[in-house]
Amino acid sequence: MNIGTLLLGDPSPSLRWRAARELDGADDQDAEVTAWRAEIDRSPEIDVLVAQLAAAETQSMGYLLCRLAYLGYRGPAMGAAVESLFGLQQPDGSWSPSPAGKGPIEGPRFVTMQTVVPLRGIAAAGFATDPRAERAYEWLLGVRLEDGSWPAGPKADLGQAGGPIPPEKEYRRLTRGLGCRSATTGAVACLALHPERRRSDAARTGVDHLLYRESRDASTLGWEVSRLVGLERAMGQITFYVTHDLAFLLDLASRCGVAPQDRRVHDLVDYLETLRGPYGLWQHPTHPQLAGWLSLDLETSLRRLETGDWIGNLQ
Repeated sequence: MNIGTLLLGDPSPSLRWRAARELDGADDQDAEVTAWRAEIDRSPEIDVLVAQLAAAETQSMGYLLCRLAYLGYRGPAMGAAVESLFGLQQPDGSWSPSPAGKGPIEGPRFVTMQTVVPLRGIAAAGFATDPRAERAYEWLLGVRLEDGSWPAGPKADLGQAGGPIPPEKEYRRLTRGLGCRSATTGAVACLALHPERRRSDAARTGVDHLLYRESRDASTLGWEVSRLVGLERAMGQITFYVTHDLAFLLDLASRCGVAPQDRRVHDLVDYLETLRGPYGLWQHPTHPQLAGWLSLDLETSLRRLETGDWIGNLQ
């Protein structure tokens, strides 16, 4: 049975709307798509997130934008929040911590995630090519390590200039790289939402590092989905993306144009297919009600992989 057909019966208008457009090829002129679009914008769930957006601090605001975009919201609150984030941006393109409703404050600026999370939200909201967002992307590229991975903090804060770079903590260290897996995941997530940068060398090198970890953690499959729909809290500074989520990894690889012939992607897809249920859906290991959302994510990634044309270097 077609997965899209199954998902069109889901109670969530957001899931029905996305499944119709992304899996069944419907456009915004379709009568049902139009009705679901209206239902999304007036749903209580969206109202709650929009209210939270208005009072959020920098990092929370960035991720709330990701959540609203994931649920299909397109209202004016998105643009207003993006402008608020740009108002808190540092001259070099980065962000530092700031309390809700106030401007940037002095303090530690060594956490790459402080820029990654708001930038991903801005890109998810459709403003990736705004000149102010482009400045943030350039900052992000400027703090990469020599092997193309990202550190938990910019290079200048990892030690004396010209001196050795201290290794990242074991629990978040890349399998075969100098950088932090959490920071590299977040940076790639930002690049993956940019129409040009998503297939850049920087994005693909980052994905290359992430794909090298070949462990199969079925218990964390769909972790990012569970945060985007609000069933798990989005939290952590350096550890914001530390959970190894195979569905999120496949999403990033497919957006960055990795080909299905890449050995690691091929093996990952083979493994994920063993987890697919008898009706073509994947079950979320923690939240059974997320089977539809997880299946939408994985099926969309698999279809996107078909247009991939790049095979990684770290095989």
